[in-house]
Amino acid sequence: MLNFFKRKENKDKLDQGLEKTKKGLFSKLKLSVLGRGSIDEDVLDDLEEVLISSDVGVSTTLKIIKRIEARVLRDKYTNASELDSILKDEIQQVILENHPESLDYFDIPTHEVDGKPMPHVIMVVGVNGVGKTTTIGKLAYRWRSQGKRVLVGAGDTFRAAAVDQLKLWADRVGADFYSKGMHADPAAVAYETVREGVTKGHEVVIVDTAGRLQTKKGLMDELSKIKRSMDKILPGAPHEVLLVLDASTGQNAISQAQAFTEATQVSALALTKLDGTAKGGVVIGVSDMFKVPVKFIGVGEGMDDLQVFDPRAFVASMFDPIGT
Repeated sequence: MLNFFKRKENKDKLDQGLEKTKKGLFSKLKLSVLGRGSIDEDVLDDLEEVLISSDVGVSTTLKIIKRIEARVLRDKYTNASELDSILKDEIQQVILENHPESLDYFDIPTHEVDGKPMPHVIMVVGVNGVGKTTTIGKLAYRWRSQGKRVLVGAGDTFRAAAVDQLKLWADRVGADFYSKGMHADPAAVAYETVREGVTKGHEVVIVDTAGRLQTKKGLMDELSKIKRSMDKILPGAPHEVLLVLDASTGQNAISQAQAFTEATQVSALALTKLDGTAKGGVVIGVSDMFKVPVKFIGVGEGMDDLQVFDPRAFVASMFDPIGT
């Protein structure tokens, strides 16, 4: 019974978080099929404009349009009123190509060295202002709520505010905190944070990094150095590189994903601030373009408003009539 109510609460928050995106998408979709009797070339051209203007991205939009064209020819769809359900199905298939189903990303994988349990280490990357610190805090909160021992490391040593904010979040959620202060070597902070996690028996270690987009070579060199430092103390660490993107920036989020995926082996994405934007379509484009799963989405300010990304629930919510 509790699980049912929790699922209902998550669905309600997801619906509220996607409300602006839904309003924008549906108003454009209605205009594209208004007065049209069949799915013809003009309708598909208009649909292409709708998807691109909804920040799905050009390459992903063209993929979806080609699939719809093939489907219309194959299955003899002619009624423009069917376009909603066809589009919903094709978007879902595109997202599912890069997302294993039925995974709870808050479940922590186990790691051992010589039979001894080791922490799951996550390196968090992303530019300033995307909600990186808040995402780390909410991740730590969720695992602390499960009774896990969590350690966060302040590897963004270029801004005093970054260190202070992370400390506030750690104190707030009951996570342990490691810092060497401002201007320390980020790789040294990462190394010592992981060492602390190993020696003190933490189950999760989350290491923040500087939110700077330098030249791609500078970014690559810095992130590579940080990763090597973790691997020295715990072979295989970090086990995950989580890129945090601000959904409200639309195509700029895709540009940031391009830079970071070229600079390091990003293994997962978190899209924040979906509740404040009509640009939720970027979730579709960014996962398709970079073949990296979206693991978490931010749909509000509350501690529980960082949700595990469920592709089917996301698409269903996006296409639910507004107000249901």
